[in-house]
Parts: sequence; structure tokens; C-alpha cells
Amino acid sequence: MLLSTPPTNNYQMKGSFDGTWVRLGPEGRSLYDQSGYGRPEKDGLRLAPEEALYLLHRGRLEISGYSFDRLLAVYAQNSGFIRSFLVYRDLRERGYVVQTGPHDFRVFRRGQRPGTGQSQYLVRVISERDMIEFSGLVKEVSASINLRKQHVLAVVDDENELTYYEIKVQHLQETGDEDFARPLKGELVGRYAIVHQNEKGTYGMQLDPGRLVLAPLEIISLMRSGRLSLSGEGERIDPGTYYGMARESDTEFPEKVRVYEDLRHRGYVPRTGYKFGHHFRVYSGKKVHSEMLVQALPDSASLPMSAISRSVRLAHSVKKKMLFGCENSKDIQYVEFARIKL
Repeated sequence: MLLSTPPTNNYQMKGSFDGTWVRLGPEGRSLYDQSGYGRPEKDGLRLAPEEALYLLHRGRLEISGYSFDRLLAVYAQNSGFIRSFLVYRDLRERGYVVQTGPHDFRVFRRGQRPGTGQSQYLVRVISERDMIEFSGLVKEVSASINLRKQHVLAVVDDENELTYYEIKVQHLQETGDEDFARPLKGELVGRYAIVHQNEKGTYGMQLDPGRLVLAPLEIISLMRSGRLSLSGEGERIDPGTYYGMARESDTEFPEKVRVYEDLRHRGYVPRTGYKFGHHFRVYSGKKVHSEMLVQALPDSASLPMSAISRSVRLAHSVKKKMLFGCENSKDIQYVEFARIKL
């Protein structure tokens, strides 16, 4: 993202740089009152680094001994500052009033500013190569929700282009009853099970009019809920034994089981999402097509933002929501990523 040529401005305020902050005298208070720049102090106005650079670039500020390039070089010694400045600049150019904190930026609704309106977004600035640690992300999103703000990730790629993602912690509502209220009997064949059942419902693949083939996740879910008894070579197989068998051939089985069972408990129908490159495609029963793609993650999971971006792009291309099912000590939390245009 190239910086455009700044407009000429005959009126420039004069500021001083103390090595960290740029400060203006009493005349600088008008910048805060009119456009929400800076933080008022007893003797004037204190500008954050991004604010000072932006005003300097726009020709509205003069700092003795510092050109835009020189001040940028000073601030750029802090890792990630250029990304932060580019996001600040982009938001200002879009007509938003922006202040620093409580995450990276607090963004006000268009036409509003501090003292006269409410902020709408809390923005965190990251690189396309940053790792997203989900437990920390959930805490930040929850803090934003408690403040009644939308949580946004501003991602700066390696060519300094920006993409914005709104992050939500979804609380999936229960949708209805599960299938197979009466107990079933199954025969183990490899990792799968054959069940003599005339109606498929939302489980299994109909092998023929009288038989269903159940997949491992379906088997363990039905066994744990007491709706399936499983036998192999004439011997009863308990849920723990089958779980161990299935886990041997699927290293992601533990997290997939927990998310699968949680979705089933809520009345959703999770089916394999292999064709979409994810663990599950999920039906609510309200539509013919699946509405969500869900990737199951273990406790304390981290993913590179580049991988998350690919997931979101694919989900949007097939008109589905992209959720990550994250384990914690109490339940499963579903984190939704969605690209937005501010």
C-alpha cells in the first residue's frame, strides 16, 4: 500500500517531539474537539505516534527538526509500527475517528467522535504471518462484547494490503431432538459399523434398504449416549475400547469427537467437511444445504492467520459461515471469522 501524495495545507500547527510523544500547545485542542485527534492535557494536546505521523503526512502538522520520513524512521524501530500506522491511516481515510486503545485502536461510528458519540469497533492489528492463539482471542472478543463493541482484526499482508475480519464468539442455539431414540445394535466392520435399520435419519450412509453404515464419529457418539451397542466377532465392545481403536488411525479424533458431540447435543447435524477441506459441514435442519463449516481445535490451539484466511475465503465462496470449534475447560466455544468492508 503506497502512501498518497499529501495535500497542501496552508494552516499547520506546530508540535514538539520528546522522543515518544508529539505535543501541541493550547491551540491543538481544536484537533480533538473537531476531529477526535489526541488526548487533552493540561497545557495542550498529546498525539499518539500514528496520529502525529498522519497529521504530518497530511500537511496539517509541523514538527521542528522532523520530516515525515525521519519521524517514521524513529517510530519504525518498534516492531509492527508501520503496520499499525497503515491501518490507522486507512481508517482515517475511510472517514472514521480513531483513537488508540484498549486493544490497538478504538474506532468511532462515522460522524461521531469522543465526547459526542460511541465507538463501534475495537481493532487489533496483525500480520498475515502471525499466529492466532484462540484462547487469547476468545478473551479479547469477550472483552469487546462486554463493552458492546465489534471485535475486528486488521490483517496487513506482506505487500501492505489490508483485510478486515470481524470476530464473533457464537453461542449456537439448540435446534431440536436427535435421531434414534430407541437403542440400536451394530456389528463392527473395520472401523465402521453395520446397523440393521430401515430409515437413515441424519446418521450414516444407507448401504441398502435394510442397512446403515456408521462412521467412527457417529459410532462413538451413539455409544456414549446409550443408543448403540456394538459387537465384534461375537463380543461386546465398550465405548472406551472403540474410542482407542478409532484414535489409532485418526490423530485428530479427540477434538473432532468433542465438537461433533457438542453439535449433536445442540441438535445440529455435522457431516464430514472433507470436500471443503475442513472437519465438518453443519446443517441446522432449517435449510437443504449446510450453513456452516467447522474446524475442530484442541485446547490452547494456534493457527497462522494465513491458514485462517484460506478457510474464510473458501467458506464465503460456498456461502457458508466459517467457525472454529475450540475446546476449553467447560465447553466448546465457536469462533467465527468473517471478512468485512468497513
